[in-house]
Amino acid sequence: MTSTSARRETWRRTLHTLRHSPGLGRLAVIRFSSQFGDGMFQAALGGAILFNPERETDPVAIAAGFAVLLLPYSIIGPFAGALLDRWDRRLVLMWAGALRGLLILTTAVTLVIGGSEFLPLLCALAAIGVSRFVGAGVSASLPKVVRQSWLVPTNSVLTTAGSVVAALGAATAVAVIGFIGAGDRASGVAVAFACLGSVIAAVAAARFTAHSLGPVATEIDRRGAIRSVASGLRGGATAVWRAPGVTTTMIGIGAHRICFGLNTLIMVLVLRGNDNHSGLPAGMAGFGVAVGATAIGMLIAALITPVVIPRLGRSRTVTYALICSVLAQLLFVTPLTQGSLLIAAFCLGITGQCIKLSGDAAMQIDVDDDHRGQVFALQDTVFNVAFIGAIAAASTVVPADGKSVGLALTGAAIYALGLSAAGLNRRVRAG
Repeated sequence: MTSTSARRETWRRTLHTLRHSPGLGRLAVIRFSSQFGDGMFQAALGGAILFNPERETDPVAIAAGFAVLLLPYSIIGPFAGALLDRWDRRLVLMWAGALRGLLILTTAVTLVIGGSEFLPLLCALAAIGVSRFVGAGVSASLPKVVRQSWLVPTNSVLTTAGSVVAALGAATAVAVIGFIGAGDRASGVAVAFACLGSVIAAVAAARFTAHSLGPVATEIDRRGAIRSVASGLRGGATAVWRAPGVTTTMIGIGAHRICFGLNTLIMVLVLRGNDNHSGLPAGMAGFGVAVGATAIGMLIAALITPVVIPRLGRSRTVTYALICSVLAQLLFVTPLTQGSLLIAAFCLGITGQCIKLSGDAAMQIDVDDDHRGQVFALQDTVFNVAFIGAIAAASTVVPADGKSVGLALTGAAIYALGLSAAGLNRRVRAG
């Protein structure tokens, strides 16, 4: 069977399951409405903090905005998974949806009223943190409504469709802001619309019966949850160190995410400038173009990495990707023009995704099944914390227009250090 035929069969089987499983249909409604609302909420909040002409947001506030959008995925995510094994998931989905809707509405009010970024960011941090329970709860509940033999294709379709739904939510937020006009009021209205997704998700969750989504034991044990998360991350770190190939790829992932954070902050500040003479869109539209360029690069990496790894090996693929990253940073980031930064986004999208896919392959092959989930949880933590930490550190030294050759060269140096550390790890561990 060809890959196209396999995808068609997967979609056909999933649609058949949806028709014959009311529980799956309700879970799909929870997932899609939540992801549509999340996409709309995060895009509207990004417009309010990053590209709002009414706010002269400094680099430190931009760093705080990125931390709000991404840090909950690393800090709260592991605890959400542990607690969902102790609480009635139906109640978690219902009350988390209701609470998130209330927090989103509060964020909208604080934006319309105006003032500093502190209150909107605080409310948004809480809302996105709560959303982690919804996403993890839906994933954990799926085996309760789908037969095991249908689990993998169903999850694949729901994940793919959910990404499209989230992108539609983000596009809707951009359209609302464009229709009303950039500013706090427009961003507040777009954020307010995002709470509808939470309301729909909460109503759909309420239609399940008690404990129908698991777990069997519902006793709350917060200490046990905290201990399980801590021991899981510690076990993941130990498993990474015991597999030299995984250690090499983790070094590459960390280096890339640090540089990606530096470059993202530079890109945002350059796009906010008023001296754009390149003919390319600036502001939020320009940032969307940059994200698109990165996505195209990642797609190309997804096509070439499966061909490259069997020929070079996972560690050498990471090495060559880091070499190309150093060159891309020097050639296309240091000029600090919008056009060159778009080329850099495309090139680093390729190299960064090659590193990430090499890491995934190494973790799936070199780590035993008992520790694989812990290693992937550790990778997610490294992935986002390195990105946010880099933006936070860079925000204290970067000028308001983003034109910092020194910061761009620092990125090249970090890639070079990652390359040296990966090579040293291979040589020492081989010896």
